[in-house]
Amino acid sequence: MARSLRGIALRKILANKAALVGLILFALVLLVAVLAPVVARYDPSVQFPDGLRADGSPVGPSAKFWLGTDDLGRDLYSRLIYGARTSMQVAVLANAISTTIGVVVGSVAGFAGGLVDTLLMRFTDAMMSFPVILFAAFLVAVLEPSTWVLVLVIGFVGWFYLARIVRVEVLAIKRKEFVQAARCIGVGRVRILLDHVLPQVSGQVMVFATLGFSTTVLYEAVLSYLGIGVQPPTPSWGNIISGGTAYITTAPWMVVFPGVALSTTVLALNFLGDGLRDALDPRG
Repeated sequence: MARSLRGIALRKILANKAALVGLILFALVLLVAVLAPVVARYDPSVQFPDGLRADGSPVGPSAKFWLGTDDLGRDLYSRLIYGARTSMQVAVLANAISTTIGVVVGSVAGFAGGLVDTLLMRFTDAMMSFPVILFAAFLVAVLEPSTWVLVLVIGFVGWFYLARIVRVEVLAIKRKEFVQAARCIGVGRVRILLDHVLPQVSGQVMVFATLGFSTTVLYEAVLSYLGIGVQPPTPSWGNIISGGTAYITTAPWMVVFPGVALSTTVLALNFLGDGLRDALDPRG
């Protein structure tokens, strides 16, 4: 039965042109990130003597530098490729953390009920009251910027909405007959939650995780743009854009190309997330 449902969902995704495009684009970004040492033309940290003009300004796109160079004479194409690797690493790890926290908090609150539910949800509400970007920026600044701190901070600020979604679903599922039957035959509460309740919310979790991935990519880019995320010389799309803002009129490729890469990835993930939501909707 589970295999047939997965097959139906897969056919719906493949039939959804926007979701299929999103899946292909995201798969390409992941492939580029994994194969960065092979796909990139140069070491992203190498400063080329001919990568700057006589006046010290970046060189535009050419046969040697396909997407031009940055303000230090480094190949922008290679930095974008390695920037994809950095951004995807941060997004994958941070999204895994936020999804895990959200599922644990939401499922425990919904299944336990009572005082536990009240305390967890009031804590969630309190956390949701802070502007996410400002809260994340504050935490990163306090803990000193680094890639691992960025992963932990983004993971910590991204679980609130998923926790509420999972809680609502668990509240509805725990009242169903199969859960009551499991209780009557003596199945433990933890086993009921893990074996019977959580599998029922896996579809919603998958959809949220996919859409949350795009948000995580944006958080990383914004914090790196502000200088409190991934620190140079490690490239990420955010700090590449940040380095190019001073040259927006004289060397627009420094902002345009990483901006296109970032927006295309986010758009692809949104398309894929919408397609997953439609495919996994039991009412569909």
